[in-house]
Order: sequence, then structure tokens, then C-alpha cells
Amino acid sequence: MPNYILSPSSLNLFLECPRCFWLYVKKKISRPEPPASTLPRGIDGLIKKHFDKYRNLNRLPPELEGKISAKPIQQVILDKWRNWRTGLRYEEEGIGLIGGLDECFVDKDVYIPVDYKTRGYELKDDTVGYYQNQLNIYTLLLEKNGFKTNSFAYLIFYVLESLKDFGQAKFDIEVAKVDTDLKNAYQVFIGAGRLLKQDLPPQKSPGCSFCSWAKQAIL
Repeated sequence: MPNYILSPSSLNLFLECPRCFWLYVKKKISRPEPPASTLPRGIDGLIKKHFDKYRNLNRLPPELEGKISAKPIQQVILDKWRNWRTGLRYEEEGIGLIGGLDECFVDKDVYIPVDYKTRGYELKDDTVGYYQNQLNIYTLLLEKNGFKTNSFAYLIFYVLESLKDFGQAKFDIEVAKVDTDLKNAYQVFIGAGRLLKQDLPPQKSPGCSFCSWAKQAIL
């Protein structure tokens, strides 16, 4: 049994601020969060059902045809991988790593991690890069579990384009093929694990507005 279990989101926090990461994982002190809308989660669930509908037909959703040359993996496999309790896992040096994949495609014997995002406005220049670590970790998990990858992933953006009568929403679909870095993913995972074996980092990360609050909360 690992001492700590990490995920792509916790590793994103490690990259953003090692001190906040340490407090979150070791002391269960989370950053304060504003109330979140349930709309994105609801749309995410609808997209999952949409993909699963065409998975049962052994094909991609129509909006992706001609944009991606691969097939969705079997439903029985994805049902396990979507759930962090039964999903892909890896452990080293007493630290566990888990990840719940929204989707995964396969091209012959190559497995391609896929994530889809909903947006209310068009993509910016740095939008794809925001998800780089997450896709790196998904690729690492596939490799460590014996699945061949070619070190790339797909990000599929559903961007709200218009709202018609009777609440019918129209989305523009943008597909980004993202090169993933296995070496970087492994270094991030190992670095985060080793940090947890040390004392609380004494210095706050430059630009982190939460470190002062976290310091007061632990004292």
C-alpha cells in the first residue's frame, strides 16, 4: 500500500506551488475554492454518453471523422479506466499514481489518451499547454501498465458557438494533437514523491497567493 496516492491534478499543484502541494497531500489543507457551477460537469457527462453511443457502433462520433484516424477502445475497458478506483495505477518508492481517463483511442496496437474539454469562448495561444502535464501523466500510466503509446494524445475542445431557440446549443469542435513527454512525466512524479518525504518547504513559490494563508492555517 503506497504512503501517498497522487493524481494529475495534484501533480499540477506540485508544479504550480510545491509548498501548497505538500500541505494538501500531507496535512489535507486545501486551497479555498469559490462555488463551482455544475453546468460543465453536466455537459461532460453528456459528452461521455455521446462517445459511448458511437463506441457501441465501433466508430468515432461524426464530428471527429476525418480529424482522427483511430478507434475508441472497448467499453468494458474504458469503464474501468474512467474510475480512479479501478483505473490505471503505478507505484514507486512508496508513492502511488492514479488517473481517470475520459477517453482512449487505439490505432492498431498504439493507445492514445484522449481528454475533452468544454469552453464558452475560443481557444487562446496557451490553452493546450495548460493540459500538458495531465496528458503526460496519462501517457506515462499507459506505458507503465504495459500499453504501447507513441507519446502523443488528443485534446478535443467543444467550444460553444451559439444558442438557438428552445435552448439548442451549437458547438464548434477543435482537435489538438499534443506531443507528450514520458521523461518529464516521470520526473514530475518522482520529484513530487520525494518532496513528500521532506519537511514543509520553507519558502513560498513566487507568485503564489495562497502560501501566506496556508502558513496561518497550519499554525
